[in-house]
Amino acid sequence: MLYTFNDLRDKEVVNVCDGRRLGYVCDAEIDCACGRICALLMPGPSKMFGFVRGAVIRIPWDRIERIGDDIILIKSMNIPGFDKPAEKPRKG
Repeated sequence: MLYTFNDLRDKEVVNVCDGRRLGYVCDAEIDCACGRICALLMPGPSKMFGFVRGAVIRIPWDRIERIGDDIILIKSMNIPGFDKPAEKPRKG
């Protein structure tokens, strides 16, 4: 199946090991030499009442278990700070 980058941005990332909702994809890391996606990038957890974002979270492509209609399932990752459900970023 083919996806556009905008399709991936609309999908929520979920950890399959504990069911945590980690957030939404904001960018991708692409190897231009071979034309493959190396990783998906997500904004880090919010700080200071949601006004300041933490560092970008890099999810290596080999950690992606499955891409579904609404979500992207990833294998176990130890990502601190993702204890509460993520909100979809506002466009604009």
